[in-house]
Amino acid sequence: VWAYPEDKIGGRVYYWFEDDNYTNCYDLDYVEQAFAKFKQKYPNADELYYNQLIFPMTLGHIAWRYDYILSMGLDNFKQKFIDGLKSAKDQKAKEFYSGVIILLEAMQKFNDKHIEIYEKLGNKHLADIMKRVPKNPCQTFEEAVQAFYMQHIVVMSENPFGGNSPGRLDYFLWPYLKSDLEKGIITLEKAKELIDELFLRIDERIHNIDTWGETIVVGGTNPDGSSAVNPLTYIMVESMIDLNITHPYLYIRVPNNPPQELMDLCARYMMSGNNRAQVLNDQAIIGALEKNGVHFEDAVNYFCGGCMEVGVQGQNSDLLYTGWQNIPKMLELTISGGVCLKTGKKIDDFKVDKSLADYHTFDEFYLDFLKQVKKFVKIHMEEQDIFSEVLQEVRPSYLISSMIDDCFSRGRNMHAGGARLHEYGATPLGLPNVADGLYAIKKAVFEDKICSANQLIDALKADFKGYEKLQYKLSSIAKYGIDDDNADQMMKKLCQDIAEIYLNCNLRNGGRAKPIILTFIYAPDAADRLGATPDGRNAGSLVAHGVTPQSCAMKKGISSAINSCGKLDFSYFAGGASTMWDFDSAWVNEDILKVVIKTFLDKGCQIFQGNTTSVEDLIKAKKSPEDYEHLMVRVGGFSARFIGLSPALQDEIISRYRHGC
Repeated sequence: VWAYPEDKIGGRVYYWFEDDNYTNCYDLDYVEQAFAKFKQKYPNADELYYNQLIFPMTLGHIAWRYDYILSMGLDNFKQKFIDGLKSAKDQKAKEFYSGVIILLEAMQKFNDKHIEIYEKLGNKHLADIMKRVPKNPCQTFEEAVQAFYMQHIVVMSENPFGGNSPGRLDYFLWPYLKSDLEKGIITLEKAKELIDELFLRIDERIHNIDTWGETIVVGGTNPDGSSAVNPLTYIMVESMIDLNITHPYLYIRVPNNPPQELMDLCARYMMSGNNRAQVLNDQAIIGALEKNGVHFEDAVNYFCGGCMEVGVQGQNSDLLYTGWQNIPKMLELTISGGVCLKTGKKIDDFKVDKSLADYHTFDEFYLDFLKQVKKFVKIHMEEQDIFSEVLQEVRPSYLISSMIDDCFSRGRNMHAGGARLHEYGATPLGLPNVADGLYAIKKAVFEDKICSANQLIDALKADFKGYEKLQYKLSSIAKYGIDDDNADQMMKKLCQDIAEIYLNCNLRNGGRAKPIILTFIYAPDAADRLGATPDGRNAGSLVAHGVTPQSCAMKKGISSAINSCGKLDFSYFAGGASTMWDFDSAWVNEDILKVVIKTFLDKGCQIFQGNTTSVEDLIKAKKSPEDYEHLMVRVGGFSARFIGLSPALQDEIISRYRHGC
């Protein structure tokens, strides 16, 4: 497609355009077609988006099985589809196989153009490598690295979306390095040089887009349950520590009974990796995937698509992550009877006939709140089904689909029922805020009678002006994060109930929805829509990160906060659940981090991330950005240069609670 822009694939033309000096390739119709079909069913779709009852995202967040081309070679891989075309029994399958063949041939021609250039430049070594691969099976580590990168940039030309990721790169490249080491034809030092250059090449393509997210996960588990940690795991992490770049994202998967060297590396990466580290708990994440119906042998190949969205490499379509819902806003509207506390206007799409004052028990109120969440999750997933229907015709993505399991055997692209797992995930944002709000309502209105429902509603509408005493009492009610069993059980119940709403939502092609718990850059956006909350927070207060307790609820320290977090049942989070832990730079060190991370993993939590930069440096960077151009921070599932963030995001990061002595 990118090599021959005049070609028509499946009868549809792909167009070029330039965007911020990065060339993208899209079919310009699919977004408009999908939104038009959705708006036929929901004419007020724009209002749903504005009020954040649903908030859709773009495509991406996929990892494919490039190792098939590395091991088979492009010629043999293409021959499989030629044979499939000969035996195809329906027109759709013929179109799919034909499209794949065209693009695999284009990949080889694109590679050959580089050979000509390198020969003219006198780089015979690289030209000779590119004559061998990806055309033939890779024989050496250097060939495998070269073949990987060539197919990567080609697939990214067909599918130019953030979150499209290499996934388990150390896992798929290690057999080649292991063989070379045994033969004595390479050293670990030379291997690191190749990885350094590969990472620099990835970064230079997307250097100016911090949120793009081509993610590598290293370490982890083999299909037989043993540890997949290998020398290349350490090389890749060390490379990211040494290089001052934002891409690729690189995260460490920790298997059961990890070697102490890996735990040491996790702590070192957190301290010395420019706030780019993320640590993943294999046991907790694989267990959640299994509970959601994924076989263990497939679940071990999970990856992070972008920030931390969990999918199975080579088995998902690129609708893995589809957006978010502002769950605290839904609680606010259930309390107020559908009236926005920020504007005082009735939200027409939030159809309720009563407010908190009309309920006799907390359980009745809670169930009606869940009904509202279920309604909008269903609408959100209907929207994504429509997108999927349009995409299977308008954007068949033959090349990437050729490396998605079951697309070949079914003769269909990844959106047409080819992918083994047809799953969409979205984020119910602000669950800790909602849990604290619900527990405050339960205690203050229904149990301890601190106030009536009408008094609470009036206080929220006034943003607690004139209700300061009530605000103090609400703020003093126990919250998730202080290791209080009652408050923590509210969070646990809420998470399970919300997760089940997703997991019971059936999708087209036999798929299931799943919750993906992150915050990304949405904390300021969500806060901008929120009025005062029942836990005593004023209007505009920021939502918590993932399942991390709110900053105001972590005053008893990180031990209590992790204890609270560890009481959740993470088996419900098939799409992953992130946490954010920021540390006082004057207190934290590698020894402390090793203990904290080990405790986090032992408690069964899933995803650990955070910052170790001093608040003073962040404040200085905001005032004098020219002096801090390379300061990177953990935002919310991804890392970025601090001075490039919006002022609202900068303030959000500065305001986070810092754990110390």
